Order: sequence, then C-alpha cells, then structure tokens
Amino acid sequence: MLDASLKTQLKTYLERVTQPVELVASVDASDSATELLEVLGDIAAMSDKISLRTDGTDARKPSFEIRRRGTDIAVQFAGIPLGHEFTSLVLALLQVGGHPPKTDQALIEQIQQLDGDYRFETYFSLSCHNCPDVVQALNLMSVLNPRIRHVAIDGALFQAEVEQRQVMAVPMVYLNGEVFASGRMSLEEIVAKLDTGASAREASNLSAKSAFDVLIVGGGPAGSAAAIYAARKGIRTGVAAERFGGQVLDTLSIENFISVRETEGPKLATALEQHVKDYEVDVMNLQRAEKLVPAAETAHGYTEIQLANGGSLKARTVIISTGARWRQMNVPGEDEYRNKGVAYCPHCDGPLFKGKRVAVIGGGNSGVEAAIDLAGIVSHVTLIEFDSKLRADEVLQRKLRSLPNATIIVSALSTEVQGDGQRVTGLVYKDRTDDSTHIIELEGIFVQIGLLPNTEWLKGAIDLSPRGEIIINDRCETSVPGVFAAGDATTVPYKQIIIAMGEGAKASLSAFDHLIRQASPARPA
Repeated sequence: MLDASLKTQLKTYLERVTQPVELVASVDASDSATELLEVLGDIAAMSDKISLRTDGTDARKPSFEIRRRGTDIAVQFAGIPLGHEFTSLVLALLQVGGHPPKTDQALIEQIQQLDGDYRFETYFSLSCHNCPDVVQALNLMSVLNPRIRHVAIDGALFQAEVEQRQVMAVPMVYLNGEVFASGRMSLEEIVAKLDTGASAREASNLSAKSAFDVLIVGGGPAGSAAAIYAARKGIRTGVAAERFGGQVLDTLSIENFISVRETEGPKLATALEQHVKDYEVDVMNLQRAEKLVPAAETAHGYTEIQLANGGSLKARTVIISTGARWRQMNVPGEDEYRNKGVAYCPHCDGPLFKGKRVAVIGGGNSGVEAAIDLAGIVSHVTLIEFDSKLRADEVLQRKLRSLPNATIIVSALSTEVQGDGQRVTGLVYKDRTDDSTHIIELEGIFVQIGLLPNTEWLKGAIDLSPRGEIIINDRCETSVPGVFAAGDATTVPYKQIIIAMGEGAKASLSAFDHLIRQASPARPA
C-alpha cells in the first residue's frame, strides 16, 4: 500500500518516536482489512519502538488504535488514513510516540484543563482537504487529555453508518453521540467551543491591549501581506482574523501562484501564518469584527474595531481584508438542507454521493470543474446555469459535454430545494425561455455561483458599492481617513490570490505613509 517514496518519508519521521507505541488492529476478512494490515505492517517494520497487534475488539472493522504502551494515551482511525489523511496518520504516530506538538503552550494547558468526558467521532473522506485540520486537532486533544477520546472514520468505507446517521458533508463531528460541528475547524475553534468561559476572558484581554499603529482585520492573503509589510517597518502591528488563511483554506489546487508550480490552499495558508509569525505581529485568531468606529467618532482618538465576543481593539490605522465567501442560491430549502444534501465543496463532500444523482449550480469554471469531478463518482450530474450559455473555458465545456452521465441545462432559474425533512430529494427550476417549471429528482446539490464580500458589518461606516464591496482608490484608501482595504472584499477587479497579496502590500505601504504624515492622538489609549 505504501510506495517507496512514502516509506522513505515515514521512516525519517518515525526516528522521532521516543515512547513505545502499539498498533492495535480490529480486522475482519475484507479486502480493506487486508490492505490496512499491510499498511500497519509496513509502519511497524520501520521502527523498533512500534509493534503491531491484531487482537482489537472494536466494532468498526477495519480500524486500529495507536496507543502509547502502558498508558491511556491513544488515537483511533476507522479505515485506512492515506490520501489527505496521511499527514494525520504521521502526526498521530509522532504525538502518541512522545514527540512534542508544535502548539502554543497556553492552548496546550487549556486543553489539559478541560473538565469533562468527551468522546468525539469525525467522519472524513480521503479527498477532503478540510478534514485533516479537524482530525489532527481532535487527535492532539486526545493525546493531551486522557478524558478525551477520538476516532476518525472514513465515510466512504463505512457507508452504512454514514447512511444511518445521514452524514452528507465532511468533516462531520459528533460529541458523545450528538452532532458537534460540521466543516473545517481549527484546534483553537474546537477548544473555544468547549471552554465556554474562554470568550469572556479573551474579550477583556483584547480590550486592554494598547493601540496598534496598524491593525489588519482579516488573515487571508491580503491581510498576511499587509501584516508582513507593516511589521518590516518596525511599527506595532496586529492581525484580528476570524480564521487565519481565509478562503484559501477552502481552495484545493492552486496552480497559478507565480513561482510555485502547484500547491494546495491549506498548505499555502499555513505558510502565510508561519511567515507572519516570523515578525513581531500580534496575531489574534477567532476574532470576528462586528463594527468599525472611525477615529473622529471615538473619545480616545483611535479607530476602533468592536468584536463579536464583546472586546474591542484600537489602532491609528486599520486595513480591512475580510475577503469573501461562497454565494448562496437564497431559495427555499437551501438553509434547511445545508449539509443534508446541499453542499459547497465537491472535493470534500463528493465521495459521500457515490452512485447518486446530483446537480451543480453554476456554469463558470468552478461549476463546470465540479461537474466534471463529480461525474467520476456519482451516477449522474446535471449542471444548471442561469445564463443562456456556459461561461467556463471552452476546454472545460468540451470535457463536460463528452461525459455520458452529465446533462447541461441553461437558461434555468433554481427556485426551490426539496427534501423529505431529513435530506434533499429534488431541485425545482424555472425555464427562463418559457417560464415552465421542472423538478429534478436527486440527492445532492453543489452550489458554485461565485462569491459575496464579507462586509455587512461595515454598512453605514464606510462607502460600499452596490455589490457590497469596499470602495477604494488606487492607494487602497476608503472613504474614512486612516482606514484602508485590500483583497476580495474591495472593488479591485479579478479576485485572485496573487492580486490580493499585492493589494495587501499596497494598503500597508499606504497606511505607513499615512502614519508618518499624521500626528498621534492627543490622548493615550
């Protein structure tokens, strides 16, 4: 199962294992169990500190536990964690084997102090690029706190379980048998959700911070570039981000980032955060901005950003780089059946619809690419486009039209998502050429119709375009003095990672230029 390259990589990593580890397999006579034993056998052969047992009694087969011998420290996988989960397997081996995690010490202590018994189950797919963050976070928590248990389950391998629990999106996390969360979550987010008193404590700490010279709101490519450029000027720089990396975290393949031939969004997001942290930047993650108060309206003379947790931050200049999010259809049934058949990531959730009928909404490059990918998994895919023709590149259109299990419908307005109360059963659309109504029977709908800027919290504070984008000039200045903006949340054309980074750098240089031409507020913060 493990090719020569993977074996070489793994053997190097396993040299860091310092504590004896047991791999305890629960298997049956299935082909997948045979494959799992082959993988585990390869792993055990690479280190004299790792042994393999096949006397596991877990009900899920094939599955295995990685346990530090003689202790309660363990993590569990149901399935064969290769693909995107190979890194999760490696980290689990290292952490159970005594290698210290690269995690903030304060967060480690917060996990160790969690009071309660937590039994987590995470359903993942091997093609999901969002799943590893959740799997790795919960695995680490189970290593750090013996009252936390976690099993990561390959949804494609345990289809009957997925059907019974009606899991239609990954990652899907259960806590003590009840749904806990769906979608990408960082370690900090999971801990914050469990430690309910942490938010109030953090709000007080944030409000007590002295004013920044430059405060960046948003931690995507634009925000990261702005932070680095500001910090290199030697000025007090802070970043408040709802999730560092932004929408890059939801991007699978990146092949047009100049000088990097190919990468994946999560890898780029990690690199961005590491680069920012190379400088003296105060990174404040999991912070959602709710209101901007211009300096002219505050008693302290600084621009103020009020946060969802009740805290606030002050700054001489602010750079807004809150990015954008997936646009919704905004039709009846969409919200009701989100993660119950309505999905937004074909790479993550596609394997859960194996052999089923699905639709893709949107005829641009993203929609056509999604339909092509899904056609290799599902029984049939129908592409729905509002316009009278597809807008995707011709090469993609030709590929889609060549597929025998794909149908294209243009001039169609989606009007309703239908379901049985538990899951999607159909999509209603209106033919725009004759106003006739049609129903497509299906089990999944993948929405791929563009982006919306994350700017609702700015209404009434700065000027926005009719589309909700922040209006900026060629220096990234907004309508409020001392407030700048960059990236996908602005009116800059072409929403691309490389353009956002350039705009972030430009906004930071403009903010610095503003600072050196302005006097500091007369009253200290």
